[in-house]
Amino acid sequence: MGLISGTTIITSLCLFHITLGFFFLTNPKSVADQAMVWVLGEAMGLPHVRNFEAQSPGLAFLGIILGLYGITDLVTLSREEVQVHEHWGIQSPLRFTLSFVLTLYTFFFSAASPLYTSADSSPMASRSGYAHHPNPNYTPSGWGGDAMKNRVFFTFMFIETISWLWVWVTLQEERREVLVRRQSKLARRRSGSHM
Repeated sequence: MGLISGTTIITSLCLFHITLGFFFLTNPKSVADQAMVWVLGEAMGLPHVRNFEAQSPGLAFLGIILGLYGITDLVTLSREEVQVHEHWGIQSPLRFTLSFVLTLYTFFFSAASPLYTSADSSPMASRSGYAHHPNPNYTPSGWGGDAMKNRVFFTFMFIETISWLWVWVTLQEERREVLVRRQSKLARRRSGSHM
């Protein structure tokens, strides 16, 4: 069994979502100014966006959605009728996959992506990324997807990806242990009934 149970990890994620929702409602700049956001943004060459410097209707909407997301997950987790391994065993791979796809999209289709390098440009010039030097081969997407290609969104999706992978792996380990315990109980009952 792992050091931390799947229920504890999911509870932490729920509290993370509620806390993030609170900060998006009250002080979105504090989220954008986090060290982890800066480090991952610099490492990936993603731009720092100014949209998080002041409260806005979009950030308020995001804050409410994240808060509701965290609260509903906590309620689902606390109900006795819901089997943790059944419900979250389905949710964790789905959430991991969606987070992973969005993380890949945020980087590989941004101006910092190695996909937009040309044959005549040096690899270091392309890796300097959009954060400092605009990539001349990059064309923004027309459907509004460029709004997701920033440090805050990438960091959030990166944390979600790692966390849901951790939940998925932990729940699989716990499920195996539960099955082994059930089988040993059945074997003891059978051996006890034969005597």
